[in-house]
Amino acid sequence: MNNDVFSGALARMRAAAEIVTVHPETLARLSQPKQFLEVSLPVRMDDGSLRVFTGYRCAYDDSRGPAKGGIRFHQDVSIPEVKALAFWMACKCAVVGIPFGGGKGGVIVDPKKLSQGELERLSRAYMRAIAKNVGPATDVPAPDVNTNALIMAWMMDEYNKFTGSIEPGVITGKPVAVGGSLGRDDATARGGFYILRDLEKTLGWNPKAKPIRVAIHGFGNAGQHFAKFVHDVGYRVVAIGDSRGAIADDAGIDVPAAIEHKNKTGALPSGKTISNAELLELDVDLLVPAAIEDVITTKNASKIRAKVILELANGPVASDADAILQQKNILVIPDILANAGGVTVSYFEWTQNRAGFSWTLDEVHTRLKEIIVQEFRSVHALSKEKNCPMRIAAYAHALGRLDAAIRAFGVAPLNR
Repeated sequence: MNNDVFSGALARMRAAAEIVTVHPETLARLSQPKQFLEVSLPVRMDDGSLRVFTGYRCAYDDSRGPAKGGIRFHQDVSIPEVKALAFWMACKCAVVGIPFGGGKGGVIVDPKKLSQGELERLSRAYMRAIAKNVGPATDVPAPDVNTNALIMAWMMDEYNKFTGSIEPGVITGKPVAVGGSLGRDDATARGGFYILRDLEKTLGWNPKAKPIRVAIHGFGNAGQHFAKFVHDVGYRVVAIGDSRGAIADDAGIDVPAAIEHKNKTGALPSGKTISNAELLELDVDLLVPAAIEDVITTKNASKIRAKVILELANGPVASDADAILQQKNILVIPDILANAGGVTVSYFEWTQNRAGFSWTLDEVHTRLKEIIVQEFRSVHALSKEKNCPMRIAAYAHALGRLDAAIRAFGVAPLNR
């Protein structure tokens, strides 16, 4: 991710401020994170050597509640990236109306090059380093790129050792057996799927009457679950891609077989191979970026042929590519809305941990659908009312709630 990503995120906020009344102090407060922490993480490797990794944790805003956001392990983690991701989380939580601010964290590492023992020691070292800055009422981490429920369990255990108490609400995305919520594993994809099903009415799509072609860039947790959801209701998934490449089949990919093969072998099944760049430019009805940031930029935006883009990844479209997609009349369901199912069910998990009881899977799904569809409709209506892209409408929707919270603590009068 380039160093302009954070400034690009703020540019979208300023654009949204043009269509919603926001106090100048709100924009001033949201222009920088409240807190940014950089830590060094000495880890003993299996061969006896010592490596020192660099980690970050950003609590961007807590005006609406504790900071909330994932932890990613990736070799390209950077300060601008973490700031941008934390800012997006603040907006995402506000979009869906859950009482969290925004946070994010990361470690510069390629976890594929670590043994499980090294990965556990790194995970625990990271939590020890940030333990004073996180907590159920302060900043609540979760999984992100290259982290999972097991890593969250290690981190929760390390936090509990640090505090001397059992605090399952310190982290979400945990295994169900130690306080995780039912429905958290597929929540990001499920939220996007609920939006898609509601959007069908507007688009006039009926996958049972006419094939709706889908390409999915990224075949990890979110991409796999989304592929299964749409496949099960009749959509035709014609291309899938991961970090190693992509495959395509005009007749439709056998999604359950592809998921099974990927999870058993770590690779996509055999088939017609294409590049990820080619996947993004396929002539499809729906393109689902579900991997990393900035995969659609000014270099390829003019070549995108999808009718609709649903952003399951964070920041897959660079800010300076928005205008090109708008000129091409491509409908973009923005990340801060499209992938908000994950943080919504994380909120459910945190709520259950704090209250000391568990919800059924049906309760989780019902509550998620109610929230995500309601907020999608609100953003879509605002987009129509203001004649603006859905991304700007989503930011405006978020800014309205953030502004109300910041004003509630007192701001300078505007009539001086």
